[in-house]
Amino acid sequence: MTTAARRRPYGARSAPYAFLLPATILFVLFFALPIGYAVWLSFRKVHVSGLGLGAHARSEVWADLENYTDALTDSELLHGALRVAGYGAIVVPVMLGLALLLALMLDTDKVRLAPFTRLAIFLPYAIPGVVAALLWGFLYLPDVSPFYYVLERLGLPQPDLLDGGPLYLALSNIAVWGGTGFNMIVIYTSLQAIPAEVYEAAKLDGATPLQIALRIKIPMVAPSLVLTFFFSIIATLQVFSEPTTLKPLTNSVSTTWSPLMKVYRDAFGSGDIYAAAAEAVLIAVVTLVLSFGFLRTANRRNRQEATR
Repeated sequence: MTTAARRRPYGARSAPYAFLLPATILFVLFFALPIGYAVWLSFRKVHVSGLGLGAHARSEVWADLENYTDALTDSELLHGALRVAGYGAIVVPVMLGLALLLALMLDTDKVRLAPFTRLAIFLPYAIPGVVAALLWGFLYLPDVSPFYYVLERLGLPQPDLLDGGPLYLALSNIAVWGGTGFNMIVIYTSLQAIPAEVYEAAKLDGATPLQIALRIKIPMVAPSLVLTFFFSIIATLQVFSEPTTLKPLTNSVSTTWSPLMKVYRDAFGSGDIYAAAAEAVLIAVVTLVLSFGFLRTANRRNRQEATR
């Protein structure tokens, strides 16, 4: 240790910790403690004595892994996970494909009104999810939707988008409409960071705009694609507002359509916060495992390509 470091006053040494203290307090109060409390509740249950009457007839006891066993064998939670998997199979590739396409189109020299176009594409992301779901929900209703009026006038079939298989497309459309702009901005920002000399060298070699896009731009924005895919997977696993908002408009959306809706129903509908806590912890663990596995695979692939 140098003499200057030994003579540094105590206040200067503790200054970084003082700046970190407010963020640490907020993290502990609003993130760490709620998670710890949810984990604690997931190992508890209510024990009912006799008929459940009286002041001490109900008591909270230790449940070991009973709540987790019930959650893993719950058919409603499993079916909700399968529905979300089908929903994600539509949303993620379509949304990221459109975001990449729009970013590549905006990153050309011939595009006009680029700032206005970027804003127009990004604007749906700024609209709250509940508002967007209500907006599209009324557009899906045959009695109030102008689209159904036009289809009726043209004598064309009028599909019910809130029933059966089309419901997945209706929900996916809301997510794609709202999330494409954000992902496009992320990818477009990465495209803007590519040095112009790379494009000039490719043009001197006779590369066409399509070849530049496929062989230069897309490979160089691969980290941004990984990031947007990572965020999209997390958002898909946590889908809640769209089906919950559309539920009053159709009987095809149950209270357990997605895993988070099942958690909400058990916690606030059935009053079983212990089962809901176990289900929430399982969803968090699955999200963590999938995210960590995907990032690990992507990093391994990047290292392999870098060593070639």
